Amino acid sequence: MLPSYLLALREGLEAALIIGIVLSVLRKMDHQILNSAVWIGVINAIVISVLAALSLNWIGAEFEGRGEQLFEGITMFFAAGILTWMVFWMRNQSILMKQKIESSVRQATEVQRQKALFLLAFLAVVREGIELALFLLAIRGTTNPFQEYLGAGLGITSAALIGWAVFATTRKLSLTRFFQGTNVLLALFAAGLVGLGIHEFNELSWIPSIVENVWNFNSMLPDQSTVGQLLKALVGYNSSPSLSQVIGYFGYFLILALLFWVRRQKSLERDLKTTQKVD
Repeated sequence: MLPSYLLALREGLEAALIIGIVLSVLRKMDHQILNSAVWIGVINAIVISVLAALSLNWIGAEFEGRGEQLFEGITMFFAAGILTWMVFWMRNQSILMKQKIESSVRQATEVQRQKALFLLAFLAVVREGIELALFLLAIRGTTNPFQEYLGAGLGITSAALIGWAVFATTRKLSLTRFFQGTNVLLALFAAGLVGLGIHEFNELSWIPSIVENVWNFNSMLPDQSTVGQLLKALVGYNSSPSLSQVIGYFGYFLILALLFWVRRQKSLERDLKTTQKVD
């Protein structure tokens, strides 16, 4: 339940904050009459997200045996890729998010463009909703379905309450710090999904195990135990992983660190060029 809760909280809060910013700008500009366009966009996005989640689960349920392993492996790798993209995207966007959204809302209200506000709200929510549906599909084999959906429901509810509190009270939330913290969790989830995806392809013999069991903790902390299942859903824990799983898991962090270093170097070079131009 905890993994689905954290994923839903993270995705839901991003959407809630965007909608909160939109509504607060409309209130400041005394354009509450346009609130209906925003809420229609939110409702439509929720419907589409639910339909997407049901469709993905229906498609996944149609596969059996090797087909199911292939589908789950591809889904895990795909979800890990999206999580990684989110880490880098939010790292750059969290600081300027509020200013960009406020600018978009002001441009829309200048000409009373309800369609623009509808699309802004719709796209903000549907993107997070479909991403969450994909993530829940990727971890569905690591947790109980009831607990998975309960955790997701509680996460979305918590996100809505936090979003309301941020914009309805004087409380302030540092978006940069919040997303920096959740980015660490996203990286752990992504690495776990890479390891689990490799395991599925090990079973298909598409990726060689190299060494079948690097270690064996089945007597101490088996996958089937409560703690084992929680760790499996959170960080891709495996009590007896293959060497290719271990390489994939820790290799993911190595690649992530390398990407961060490259982006940091490029950022430093841009800052240096800007400084030289000013001088």
